[in-house]
Amino acid sequence: MSVDESPGVFDFHTHTFYSDGVLSPMEQARRAAMNGYAVLGMTDHTGVGGVPRLLDELRRDREIIERHWPLKVIIGVELTHVPAEAIGEAARFARDSGAEIVVVHGETPVEPVPEGTNHASIDCGYVDILAHPGLLTDEDAALAAERGVLLEVSARRGHSLTNGHVVRCAERAGAKLIVNSDAHEPSDLLTVGFQQRVALGAGIQESDLATVLRENPRWLLERVLSRR
Repeated sequence: MSVDESPGVFDFHTHTFYSDGVLSPMEQARRAAMNGYAVLGMTDHTGVGGVPRLLDELRRDREIIERHWPLKVIIGVELTHVPAEAIGEAARFARDSGAEIVVVHGETPVEPVPEGTNHASIDCGYVDILAHPGLLTDEDAALAAERGVLLEVSARRGHSLTNGHVVRCAERAGAKLIVNSDAHEPSDLLTVGFQQRVALGAGIQESDLATVLRENPRWLLERVLSRR
């Protein structure tokens, strides 16, 4: 399946039962495929300990999934509640351990994420997506545009409260946006139609949907596949 021909949902941020999701990687993939997914990122919550073991477990299922179903599975991590000062170290370790994608749990307004997480994630050079970044600053949005860090529009309840703010900051700065599910259970998985509604509800213009839902994810997919 070439990147340019991939239809359906691109979702780079989901969780399995290896962290706080409820599904095995295999069932997550099967349900995603039935929902019309083209690309599924499995990015379980982690710090530093256990990263190599997590990636190895996910790879074992991914090999079977991609051999039998028309679904591209991206293996990675979501660094979560890591001290801001240690994010660069943790992100580099994850990348060196074989993570194809590194997501960081941004400064969402509904969890006690350490102050400075957004900036450290964007600045370190090893992070692909800043998830649900909350009250993102214009300065960090501009840095994300410069460093090629994608800013997430989240479909996750609670985390989605600041989607409109994130979109406005990204648009002013010229930063890339991406819409992810942050799925923890089957009902969280996206469909093409629901992903579009999340984007529109966050204030993304209909004329920009192709950029946010196709061009930016394909750009990211090309980058992460080069790490295999």
